[in-house]
Amino acid sequence: MNRSSDLAALSPWAPEVARALVSLDSDIALVIGADGVIRDVVQGGGAILAGPAADWIGQRWIETVTAETRVKIERLLSDVTTTGVARRREVNHPSADGVTIPVAYTAVRLGNDGPVIVVGRDLRAIAAIQQRFVEAQRDLERGYWSARQAEQRYRSLFHVATDAVLVVDALDLKVIDANAAASRLFDHSLEQLVGRDVCVGFERHSRGAVEELLSTARSTGRPAEIRARLVGTVVAASVSATPFRSDNAMHLLVRVREAPGPAALVELGQSLARWVDGAHEGVVITDPSGRVIAANRAFVEYAGAMEEPGLKGRLLADALDAAPGTFDALLRGARLQGLAQASGLRLRRGPVDVSAALLTEGDQECIGFMFGDLRPATPSVAGPGDPLARLGSAPLPELLREARARTEQLLIVAALARCGGDVAAAARLLGISASTLRRRRGRVGAPTADDGP
Repeated sequence: MNRSSDLAALSPWAPEVARALVSLDSDIALVIGADGVIRDVVQGGGAILAGPAADWIGQRWIETVTAETRVKIERLLSDVTTTGVARRREVNHPSADGVTIPVAYTAVRLGNDGPVIVVGRDLRAIAAIQQRFVEAQRDLERGYWSARQAEQRYRSLFHVATDAVLVVDALDLKVIDANAAASRLFDHSLEQLVGRDVCVGFERHSRGAVEELLSTARSTGRPAEIRARLVGTVVAASVSATPFRSDNAMHLLVRVREAPGPAALVELGQSLARWVDGAHEGVVITDPSGRVIAANRAFVEYAGAMEEPGLKGRLLADALDAAPGTFDALLRGARLQGLAQASGLRLRRGPVDVSAALLTEGDQECIGFMFGDLRPATPSVAGPGDPLARLGSAPLPELLREARARTEQLLIVAALARCGGDVAAAARLLGISASTLRRRRGRVGAPTADDGP
């Protein structure tokens, strides 16, 4: 028996059937005539198409959907005409705000010549869930490939970096991985490095700064960099930390760039000291931490009781009698500003005024200290341009200004001599610009040799 024939008795009550179906498990129901025209519309409590659907009565159903889904309406009506029942099909209805509303329809015909009851479910909630799922899946894929690319970059860095590179667990600061340069720098095999606290490789007084660096990078999510001393070194190395995620865990990429070796600094310091070895001013060259690399004869004689070999490697502050913090402030001022001065310091044979200048050559850095004119301050010895010759006849601030000018003059002359008169090279050696060197040279009256290229 034809199923549609069984339902023919319900034809007079088609609107009531539609309302019953909506109340049971649907959002909208339509009563469609044999000509495809909508005769009645029943909506559930959600009223998904309250505005447009109210005007559908009298229209052909196919005209209420978007153009690309009309073919589905045609197939649905064809199926229900042939078999009395049509399978589920999804179509889109346009709305006043320009957003399409997806609806899934099924249909049944009430008798061979009866109307068609079409029942629909609003798919917007399902579509929203599907869209969120798709977006979440895309985010996961992007995150996965981003992590893979980051891991690949870090792995590549391991193979090509000449600096020491370590991967550190951000929580316990233990080394997870390291490259060959790190093994050489810390004098441990890869197996010995893995699992160690990364701070162990640094000098005891530098470990607090390294821990703070790693904590800052971990909490801010941004790279950071400091200078810290490795175990067994006197020169600070550059240490940077970059946070990254891998395998759902936070890691830190720690890169250690070794400072110039002591031999390079000693060579630079000794050559500087040789240029001014015959000067009456005391000259001392130290590494950035204040340890003596070289000193000229005038300083050694005035400091007394210690030859230059005995000074090397010692803190210059040990040879000075000064108020606590005075030498540290002088050293810090030279490193930050390029030039600093202090007065009231004493060597074994008496008080001295000192100037400190930051000297650089490429990646090499050292500090040059100039200790006033260490000759006896007598009129027969001091020249007319010597600040000590005016001691007692000029106020101290004026004498200090003259002493500073004398110090600048001597350092500029030494730098120009080292660079064969090349102002640009001498400026790099002194850590200042060429224009600044020319201006200072003119101000302090240093000889105006050929400026070079």
